[in-house]
Amino acid sequence: MDPDLSSLDALLGEEDADGYLVDDTSHNSTQQYLSGFEAHDPFVTLYTPEETVLLVSTLEFGRAKKQSRADEVRRLAEYDYRDVVAEHGPAEAKARVHAAFLDDYGVSSVLTPERFPLGPADGLRDREVSVTPDHSDRVTEIRATKTDEEVEHVRAAQEANEASMRAAEDLIADAGVEDGRLVHDGEPLTSERVKEEIEVTLLRHGCGLDDTIVACGADAADPHDQGSGPLRADEPIIVDIFPRSKTTGYHADMTRTFLKGDPSETLLEWYDLTHEALEAAFDAVEPGVTGADVHDVVCDVYEGVGHDTLRSNSMAETGFIHSTGHGVGLDVHELPSLSPSGEELKPGHVITVEPGLYDPSVGGVRIEDIAVVTEGGYENLTSYPVELVV
Repeated sequence: MDPDLSSLDALLGEEDADGYLVDDTSHNSTQQYLSGFEAHDPFVTLYTPEETVLLVSTLEFGRAKKQSRADEVRRLAEYDYRDVVAEHGPAEAKARVHAAFLDDYGVSSVLTPERFPLGPADGLRDREVSVTPDHSDRVTEIRATKTDEEVEHVRAAQEANEASMRAAEDLIADAGVEDGRLVHDGEPLTSERVKEEIEVTLLRHGCGLDDTIVACGADAADPHDQGSGPLRADEPIIVDIFPRSKTTGYHADMTRTFLKGDPSETLLEWYDLTHEALEAAFDAVEPGVTGADVHDVVCDVYEGVGHDTLRSNSMAETGFIHSTGHGVGLDVHELPSLSPSGEELKPGHVITVEPGLYDPSVGGVRIEDIAVVTEGGYENLTSYPVELVV
């Protein structure tokens, strides 16, 4: 199912632009979304209400014709790119070829992502092509609402995610304890060893990741500390995994907090409260409410028993010190936001809900599920159990 780009068409009409132009690799999610093509070298996508056209190297031409969603694929060689490079250099060649390419499709004015490369933009402007950044970030807004096919891509990535979380939990659960440290196969069990198990498991399930979080004790009190070194008994271990499918490019995201040994009373209270906040947030999720509404529900739970949140204390360094969640898709963090500025939730939005509490004297606790907003509320795509002690 192709995405609905009617609001992009409307934006082009409002801005009196002939097309939308992207010049980047497919690591740019807007590029991948509009082109349906994945390549590690930069290429050009021209979107107009009538058609989508790619301009690629000869190396990528055959693959782009087979794999992209473009109506037409053109090659740099059709514009004598190498000869122009030899005579004028790569920057001038790129400007001339891109201008000629746009002229072939009657395009003299384009909108671009806000982070469009400056050199190519200036090169087009020197050739009387109007280049205007899209400050509304319309394609990112469109990407927030997932098609059924995209939801299935996220679901598949989440299944791989849960397999890797199980591998991590099993490794922690099977560890022994010596002098307060976890030990596995006679060696200290480290954050790095658990991350390795996560990554290997994900690879076996067709996913990869750039990094992940396995943070113990005081490290877990910093929400984005990736963790390092030996893992310890009786201390919380936050495991946050956000893989990307190597086939579809779609992400999943999930966090669990584990503890091997005996948790303190404070930690048990924190865990139960965070689980309560998770459930309260999901009770609030339905079309028409805003991400801000859901965030407020979580703040209410924590503030109700005296914990700081950034809503009650914008300078807080302990307590609930981040937003409640975010959208997930081709980017692991995308719209909509479950935060003080969170937008209205709509069917097809894929979101995380991830309340947490943090204090270096205690450690950290975070629980995160991923779900899709539906016409009647939501469907939780997460089936992994919520349990502290392993």
